[in-house]
Amino acid sequence: MEDVRAEPGRIDPRGRRGSLRKRLLGAPRDLRDPRTYHAISLVALLAWVGLGADGLSSSAYGPDEAYRAIGTHHFLALALAAATAVTVLVISLAYSQIIARFPFGGGGYVVATRLLGPSVGVVSGAALLVDYVLTISVSTAAGGDAVWSFLPPAAAPYKVPAEALAIGLLVVLNLRGVRESVTVLAPIFGLFLVTHAILIFGAIGSHLGDVPAVASQIHSEYRTAVSTEGLAKVFGIFLLAYSMGAGTYTGIEAVSNGLQIMREPKVATARRTMTYMAVSLSITAGGILLAYLLFRAVPQEGKTMNAVLLERFAGGFSPGGVAIGRGFVVGTLAIEAALLFVAAQAGFLDGPRVMANMATDSWLPRRFAALSERLVTQDGVLLMGGASLATLVLTRGDITHLVTMYSINVFVTFSLSQAAMLRYWRRHRRPGRAGGFAIHGLAFVLCAGILLGVVWEKGRQGGWVTIVVTSLLVALCFAIRQHYRTVQGNLRRLDEIMNALPAHPVAEHGPLDPRRPTAVMLVGGYAGLGIHALLTVQRLFPGFFQNFLFVSVGVIDSATMKGVEEVEEIRRRTEESLRRYVDLARRLGLAADWRMSVGTEAVAEAERLCLEVGREFPRAVFFAGKLVFKEERWFQRLLHNETGYVLQRRLQFAGLNTMVLPVRVLEAA
Repeated sequence: MEDVRAEPGRIDPRGRRGSLRKRLLGAPRDLRDPRTYHAISLVALLAWVGLGADGLSSSAYGPDEAYRAIGTHHFLALALAAATAVTVLVISLAYSQIIARFPFGGGGYVVATRLLGPSVGVVSGAALLVDYVLTISVSTAAGGDAVWSFLPPAAAPYKVPAEALAIGLLVVLNLRGVRESVTVLAPIFGLFLVTHAILIFGAIGSHLGDVPAVASQIHSEYRTAVSTEGLAKVFGIFLLAYSMGAGTYTGIEAVSNGLQIMREPKVATARRTMTYMAVSLSITAGGILLAYLLFRAVPQEGKTMNAVLLERFAGGFSPGGVAIGRGFVVGTLAIEAALLFVAAQAGFLDGPRVMANMATDSWLPRRFAALSERLVTQDGVLLMGGASLATLVLTRGDITHLVTMYSINVFVTFSLSQAAMLRYWRRHRRPGRAGGFAIHGLAFVLCAGILLGVVWEKGRQGGWVTIVVTSLLVALCFAIRQHYRTVQGNLRRLDEIMNALPAHPVAEHGPLDPRRPTAVMLVGGYAGLGIHALLTVQRLFPGFFQNFLFVSVGVIDSATMKGVEEVEEIRRRTEESLRRYVDLARRLGLAADWRMSVGTEAVAEAERLCLEVGREFPRAVFFAGKLVFKEERWFQRLLHNETGYVLQRRLQFAGLNTMVLPVRVLEAA
């Protein structure tokens, strides 16, 4: 057999890929360095940028949709502004309470699972996943609308490709890491606050002298509308507009989902972040609606309502012939678009985290709980980016359809979360019970009302798509979980092997002799699967191997990556399992030892460890296990990792003899 091990001067093609990956995504992080967890966590201000931007940026399309829904009934904008601001504060307060009761994060999925049961929890989780995909699509589409509001009509064909490119750039940025992606975009967030503060307070301040006239006009228009159309119809228009503004509240839950990335103390940081977001969003959304009313803004083809408002507010301001006002309009819209792209971060930050939580509970393929060497849920980021890109292209970036689908899923999760908290307070008699009932009861009424309003009004105009997609995702989750349960049940027969193993005391022996044939067993936790592999090697090669070396990698996934303490706990559990394998081998009269490592990428870390073992034991043969099914289907490759085969290819390329031992899964008839 040709020796293909690396020689001096030979260029390893994987080295080139590794170098490119390192330049693009950055160097790996050290799991054992306490500073790593400090470096990737966010203080409240940065968390406000990364997670709160989703909520704040919704002021670019939520008030727009609500204002368009009132039609010519402009007088309703005042009540709409007040209702919007109050709703933001109520829902934010409710989620602040959820953060306090569920300090480990997870948001709506965890809350519904713990309090309403796994079956309801998976509905909330599926709705959240579709919601975060749409967060990315809506934010980029709304950002494109803001930019194209001041570009010439001839540029229209380039809108969707530009938005698709923006999603691609965000994918790369998020693969580098959470803090990196947020820090780069923080200045945009600050500029948005400054420009929109000028717009809102300038618009209101310039009309302070007109308050009596405006109040009189609102009262007159209200009386006229009631007398001609009836109070019921006017109130119905208000409720419709209130429901159509559901996009305004869509980013509120992001903070409760993102506790894992908060700086300690996490709960205090998260609640402070929620306060920042609630106050800024209520002022911005309510202020913009009020400004629409004061300037009597009306929709214009090809322009957002914010673009119309900006032109009326500052478009004609040109002292000395210098078009300062036009520059402010264009600059503010550009910054608004940039913030909307920042808001897509919430989808990339929280979507993969929800996927990881669901994967840990076996609702999704378990690979979505894995972390990259940059401590990012890489598969989740890629899937979220791909799904949002497909959604953007299929809807052609139509913000109305996207916001409708977005709002339905958001309020499914909102309503389930509030219902879960009502059940929590019904079960727990403790201080604050009355206040908890009041807060979550009001939030539930508001959320359920908005959900019903959007479904009733927009269900047949595109809303049905998100209902169907979410239902299909829920069905898929149940199918995946059932598959994992079936396989786990079929594998339990292997554990019966342990009942027939010898139980005499451990035999003493010295260090392994590296010159002897060595079977290197790649194992996971101590169970029948690993024991089956050990006995299979002895059966296939009776008396040949004189050393048995058990090798394992403790994998840090998103559920356990919280700090150095968790890393050490993974190390302890992995070492304990390996010692049990060694103890078993010695009870069988075999010379045995173990080696281990801890990392985030199982294959890469196992390859590194095996190369070290190969240098220490030149006559080693490596054995990995692989589940095989009688009739293997394509989805089984997705649900059960291909670690054994991938590692076999890598080790054989490095000149190490490797075998994959098949473990048959006997499927029930």
